[in-house]
Order: sequence, then structure tokens, then C-alpha cells
Amino acid sequence: MAKRHRPRRGSLAFSPRKRARSQIPHIRTKTIVGGEKSPIVEFSGYKAGMTHLIMIEDNPNAPNAGMEIAVPVTVIETPPMKLIGIRGYGKGLYGKRPLMEVWDGKEGHDSRLEAMAQAIEDGSITELRAIASTQPRLVGGIGKKKPDIMEQRVDGDLKGAFEYLRSNLGGEITVSSIFEEGEMVDVIAITKGKGTQGPVKRWGTAIQDRKARRSSKGRHIGTLGPWNPHRVRWTVPQLGQTGYHQRTEYNKRVLKLGRKDEDINPKGGFPHYGLVRNDYIILKGSVPGPRKRLIRIRHAIRPTKVLKGAPQITYISKESKQ
Repeated sequence: MAKRHRPRRGSLAFSPRKRARSQIPHIRTKTIVGGEKSPIVEFSGYKAGMTHLIMIEDNPNAPNAGMEIAVPVTVIETPPMKLIGIRGYGKGLYGKRPLMEVWDGKEGHDSRLEAMAQAIEDGSITELRAIASTQPRLVGGIGKKKPDIMEQRVDGDLKGAFEYLRSNLGGEITVSSIFEEGEMVDVIAITKGKGTQGPVKRWGTAIQDRKARRSSKGRHIGTLGPWNPHRVRWTVPQLGQTGYHQRTEYNKRVLKLGRKDEDINPKGGFPHYGLVRNDYIILKGSVPGPRKRLIRIRHAIRPTKVLKGAPQITYISKESKQ
């Protein structure tokens, strides 16, 4: 007799499937190796939409090596972020805790910078974070004024990172000062919300067969569980919230870092977004979330085999997406 194998429908890895607490994704990774340009390892932008481009396949092991290929890409508008603060962490009773922070423009921030430098010298501060804010007022497509404020990881030597943050406090950070064309990045975002959905769409369960559908309905699970135990287990696929979850996608290749004077807009603009008026980044493939959603981009924590250098792009589609 053939071996019976029927895995459960849907993954329990993301349970409970409920709405994200905030539209600003949080990053819990302990170690992120930065690049050579800046000790800051991440940046944030707003998703504009998708298009396609034609590039030369630079993977020597690919069947189409050296030939032109069409690639779907995502355009993320990345206006400069403002570095508004520095936060220092040290050891506490239950792990690390914030010991000291300096905010730009607040009274006495020069003396606080000196105190933070001394704390780094003494060894009481063991980790630094940059506090940065987006500038959505520069983005014409989202109609938003309130900035998104977040902590950003800092890599490298502690003293060198502090001097970098100190010299740039109150200034602007651009996406081209952190990433390079051709490298791999991870994207973190809140997915598109779909509201309450049934078990078939939410978990991918099987639709009832023809005869079962005739007596009742087809898009439901056949049973809520066994007689014992006398309760419904949390693993049973049921209806509920679908989408609007935080998700991370690994190893998206940076195909292009565009400046605001390099037009990327299709005819009529990106649907439900408008025109890109700032610097932008083009990533290979799709990105979680709808248009206008905040996307956090970081250096890849487990990069695949990285192809050296920027890809050779021969054409970017600017045809109407309407």
C-alpha cells in the first residue's frame, strides 16, 4: 500500500494571525553586518509600484548568461531621512537597556554628547542606535505629513560609529550613502490587509467535494477536531484576520539607485500613488505591502552568492500602468 502523506494546510509559524501593532515594522535581528559606506545598516522608503526592465544577465551560470532578460522590479521612493537622535544601550539586570540618548535641537545636547562619549570610553555603553525620521512631506503620492520615527541599527567600531553619528546629527542621510547597486538587501513591511476571510483563503484548506457541498457548504473545514480533548485546539484552521501582518523577505537585489533628477515615472504616474519626485531604489521582484506602504530596507543578514558590481540595464519601462 502506498504511503499516506498529507501535511497540514497552512503554517503555524506566524500564529496568531492578527493585525500588526504598527505600520512601522520592527527589526529584532541582533546582528546586521553593515556596508563600507556607513555604519548605519538600514533605510526606509515608500512603495510606489512595479514596472519591468531589461538587463544583461550577469550570472555566469544562468542559461541566458550575457543575454538580455526581462525582470519585474519594484520602485521604492526614498527621500532623505533626518538623523534626529542617538541612543546608547548598556547592560541591565534583564539584558540590555537604554542608558542615554541625545536629541537634536534639545537644550544641553552638546554636554550630553560629551557624556555619551565618556560612557563609551568607560565601557558602560555597549551598543549604539540611530534615531531617524522619514520626511513624507517631500513625497507627493501619499498625502502624509507626520514623519515615521524609528531606531536604526549601527554596525562597526563603537567609537567610529559614534563619531559618524555625532557629525551627522541633525543632518540628512541618503539611500545612496548606505547601499550600493548590485548588493543584496532584506525588506521588512506590513502586508496588504484583507480583513476577515474564510479558512480556504486564510489557510489553504481543501474545498469540500461535490456531494459534501450539496448538503451544506463547500468552503469550510470538515471537522473542528476529535471528541477528546473536549475543546477546539488552536491549530484548527478557522476564519479570521487575513493580511496586515509583518513579513520579512530576504535577498532582494538592488538593481538601481536613482537620483531625483532621473525620471522613473510611467506615463500618467504610478497608479494610486502619483509621481516619484525624490531619490528612489529599484529592487528585483516584488515587495510586501500595498502602494504608499512604508518599507524598511536593511543589508542582507544571510546573503546568497552575490554577483559583483552593478547590473547593466538597457531599458526601463515607462509605459502607462493605467
